[in-house]
Amino acid sequence: MQAHKLASFSKPTDGIPRKGFPLGSSNSIFYLTCPSAIITAPTTMSGHQQQQPRGVHLVGSIPLPSTEQVFREACKTLPGRLRRLPDGETGHRQAFTTFQRDAFAPNPGVLRSFGPQDGSHEEAKPAAGDIQVLSTKYDEYALSSYTKFCQLRTEGIIPKGTRFQVSLATPINTICPFVDPSYQAAAEPVYEKALLRALRRIQDEIPAEDLAIQWDVAVEFAMLEKVGFSFIFKPWFSPVKEGIMERIVRLSAAVDDKVELGYHLCYGDREHQHFVQPKDVGLLVEMANLIVEQVQHPVSWIHMPVPKDRDDAAYFAPLKTLRLQGNTELYLGVVHYKDEEGTRRRIKAANEVVKEFGVATECGMGRTPAEELGDILAICAAVTAPYS
Repeated sequence: MQAHKLASFSKPTDGIPRKGFPLGSSNSIFYLTCPSAIITAPTTMSGHQQQQPRGVHLVGSIPLPSTEQVFREACKTLPGRLRRLPDGETGHRQAFTTFQRDAFAPNPGVLRSFGPQDGSHEEAKPAAGDIQVLSTKYDEYALSSYTKFCQLRTEGIIPKGTRFQVSLATPINTICPFVDPSYQAAAEPVYEKALLRALRRIQDEIPAEDLAIQWDVAVEFAMLEKVGFSFIFKPWFSPVKEGIMERIVRLSAAVDDKVELGYHLCYGDREHQHFVQPKDVGLLVEMANLIVEQVQHPVSWIHMPVPKDRDDAAYFAPLKTLRLQGNTELYLGVVHYKDEEGTRRRIKAANEVVKEFGVATECGMGRTPAEELGDILAICAAVTAPYS
């Protein structure tokens, strides 16, 4: 995103004075405003004033080289719009759970083989009861990034009150794609214990008032949708929906009371394609309702994807049955690269069903080309108002 000269007072063409600084787009100028500024929502062709979304949710991965760059860029381009801040899952973590294959280093023979091996021998196959898992390293990355988070907060770069967000993929998202089906049932509890050890350490070393935990729920939707890639997404448990919820409830119970808890519900993002295109948000709403009903911990936010070509009423209609409780925030993944106009259409369509929500991308941006990031963040800023 191009830098603009800071203006203490600027006068847009609608005649309403605003304090702030302008963000340029291809066809108009938008203003990132301070809390005291006047915010006018867009007006539809019919003259009905559309309610402007408040706030932005960063799902997790961001295509920048370092955690410090992630923190600085996010705070600079999205002022007043972030309640939580992830570390960007930089480096080899940007390919979602691929780096979790290393956790099975003691028993490489339990991993799937997707093609001819380089060597002339196969890995030794351990007995199911002998499976071992090393550290998931989620805790190591989180604690290292939190040190930088605290430093930049002290410097005033990260606003006080912003929570440090740690996104953790549920075990299904590692076991299903990477562990050989014959070992999945035995490997899951071993891996889950290692993941929860990492979560325990994160919570022991980061103050609860600073921390937000997000469970990433993706492969679960491939299972529920019974997608064609059955050799990868075939469940090892039954009934599937009940089994998924049992696992989500169990994982959520490990999050401490004063730590914020949220969920990223996902249809995958391999080469910017879902493993199946959702017919509408119906299944997402159903699972969100089950989570809110069954998880004992307060749910701070739910995130749902919105495909780029879905700005129709039918896609969003099931949101009418969404039963969020208390202060649970809803974030919709309406933001797509070089598509501010389409983003506004998707917001308008959603706004007909649900009045209060924030925006996000469909998934983490780790696999997004770095040169696209500026445009995506600029759209996020342009279509939203600050929280207060």
